[in-house]
Amino acid sequence: MVDLFTKFDPLINEREALLATGVRDPYAIVMDKVLSPTEAMINGKRTILLGTYNYMGMTFDPDVIAAGKAALDKFGSGTTGSRVLNGTYSGHKDCEDALKEYYGVDHAIVFSTGYQANLGMISALAGKGDYIILDADSHASIYDGCAMGKAEVVRFRHNSVEDLDKRLGRLPAEAGKLVVLEGVYSMLGDVAPLPEMVAVAKKHGAMILCDEAHGMGFFGPNGRGVYEEMGCEKDIDFVVGTFSKSVGTVGGFCVSNHPKFEVMRLVSRPYIFTASLPPSVVATAATSIRKLMHAGEKRAHLWKNSKRLHQGLRDMGYKLGTESAQSAIIAVILTDMAQAVSLWQGLLEAGLYVNTARPPATPAGMFLLRCSLCAEHTDEQVGEILGMFERAGRATGVIP
Repeated sequence: MVDLFTKFDPLINEREALLATGVRDPYAIVMDKVLSPTEAMINGKRTILLGTYNYMGMTFDPDVIAAGKAALDKFGSGTTGSRVLNGTYSGHKDCEDALKEYYGVDHAIVFSTGYQANLGMISALAGKGDYIILDADSHASIYDGCAMGKAEVVRFRHNSVEDLDKRLGRLPAEAGKLVVLEGVYSMLGDVAPLPEMVAVAKKHGAMILCDEAHGMGFFGPNGRGVYEEMGCEKDIDFVVGTFSKSVGTVGGFCVSNHPKFEVMRLVSRPYIFTASLPPSVVATAATSIRKLMHAGEKRAHLWKNSKRLHQGLRDMGYKLGTESAQSAIIAVILTDMAQAVSLWQGLLEAGLYVNTARPPATPAGMFLLRCSLCAEHTDEQVGEILGMFERAGRATGVIP
């Protein structure tokens, strides 16, 4: 018998060797109690959260929580069915209405996760004989959507307008083409040059899908994402997003003005063959989305936090993923996994939780700690975070 786990032996050995040095497993943290959008109890210690994607701090909003409790009492704990059978309640339609209001579009479809939104849209839109053109650093859900479909896949260099143009130019003019972009790339926190890329895609007759998972909530006058911030709203065909970040719950969606968009409910397998979100979840999402329409002050505070932390870490001597604060994500680049985990553990012991990331989630050979700021982080907390990074960085030798 061939042991199907044999292919994972190098990863298992690497992990065991790392844990043998006495460090904790960075991928096995348990939140004993969550106190607020910015604090939790971990191992009995009050800990500042800097790795949760809770960008707008909506998880403890009183109106959001009240909406979820009311729906739980009225509709029960789950739907036990897919959206095309018994799994569409009034709350699901209300959530899609909230998305249409928020994005100013004609159509919205809610999936059970953000991962499934990309999986469902990409695999259904581009079929045999079509082409999907995507950034080499695209999220795993985008790659998996490509793998599930039957289109030819073409990658271009990360954020390279020139390479996108060149690769589109090599494709048959008569073929269907879908260019997939992300407003904010989740590992380094850098943003895409959307106006230039949109212009190139349109020149070659391609449709465009933009993933705004990490841009929704705080980019643009209405918080719709990078594509709104950069004035590309009229040219993007499909916008995909998630509820698990700025919205503060779970779920995914796609919005569009395409007149034939509703057919996606009949052709997207992850939509058809997945149980729909519980009523309490869509109720929290709809309430949060409507409140995010009027969150200008929170957006401004989040940007202040991001710029202050980015500059402070640079001044200490840390190598960061971007030259300036481009989003709420700040990536601290380390030399290897051992150094990354050493700094991560030093921060955790000091009372700060961040994410560790390594290949294949990151580009080849890159190891980093990823910080995700929240609009609810106070000025005092940002000061504490900087102090922890300075002390832990010196203790581990990451900074002078």
